[in-house]
Amino acid sequence: MYKQERYTSTDRMGDLICDNYPMLFVMSRFGILPGFGEKTIEEVCLQNNVHTQTFLSVVNMLISGKRDPHSEASLTCLVQYLHNSHSHFLDIRLPSIRKKLLKTLGTPIDRVSKAVIRFYDEYVEQVQNHMAYEEQTVFPYVRSLLQGDQSGDYCIRVFCNQHDSIETKLSELKNILIKYYPTGNPHELNNVLFDIFACAQDLASHNYIEDNLFVPMISRLEGRDLTGKCLESKSKQRKEETSVKKELSKREKEVIVEVAKGLTNKEIADKLFISVHTVMTHRKNIAGKLQIHSPSGLTIYAILNNLVDLDDVKK
Repeated sequence: MYKQERYTSTDRMGDLICDNYPMLFVMSRFGILPGFGEKTIEEVCLQNNVHTQTFLSVVNMLISGKRDPHSEASLTCLVQYLHNSHSHFLDIRLPSIRKKLLKTLGTPIDRVSKAVIRFYDEYVEQVQNHMAYEEQTVFPYVRSLLQGDQSGDYCIRVFCNQHDSIETKLSELKNILIKYYPTGNPHELNNVLFDIFACAQDLASHNYIEDNLFVPMISRLEGRDLTGKCLESKSKQRKEETSVKKELSKREKEVIVEVAKGLTNKEIADKLFISVHTVMTHRKNIAGKLQIHSPSGLTIYAILNNLVDLDDVKK
């Protein structure tokens, strides 16, 4: 899809966007609107008061998957870009998907549809908390660093250690809808699935920029080097989850049923006469096989696969 791996300030903005249409989102989050004619990337950035090298650092990293070690990106400009990205997801992208999801599920809303919407709303709340932490803790910390204030115990390693992949649960919903959810209108389902696919990919790109551009820039400012550390642990976790065989065991199905009924790990352990550690191991294996991690996601799976009676599901 991409015509070239790396763009420079003298390339035309129109060529960049036409050859790499997902960069439309990047452009808008930098506050750049269409209508720039034949102007170069640098001319368009200057016209819109955007730091050219920061814009190029982001688009080139997303296109090539590589970070330019000689990049002279502006941390101030990058923080503003990330802030605008948060607004895009929370105010536009995620509410739009919810509206389409409601339309796809139809009326009246049955128990299964309610479980799907609850799953989605829980996911949106997770994204809101994730981004609120960055807005209220990480970004103010970065601004204080830029002003020369490095007092206190906080450092970017704290953010790096807890920075989760916020697109994961959205991918779970995508898998559930594709594999298990029957619908009377496949066109509407495909429409919302396309948006979910695109949003999950966009959120992954957002995280990629934070892990591979934002974090290294801050760590250098702190006098540390965390380059690549955030993604190493995530990659290891994904390999562990996908290395398990796909077929569910009888015991794993029993665990899913009890999760759908709203039982805690301790309650499941007591009911099935196994240890809490064994329950946790089963749930980890289930997550690897189904790519479904959350209780609400497992509840939807249990309902749609007739593992549990609707009357037994926690309301």
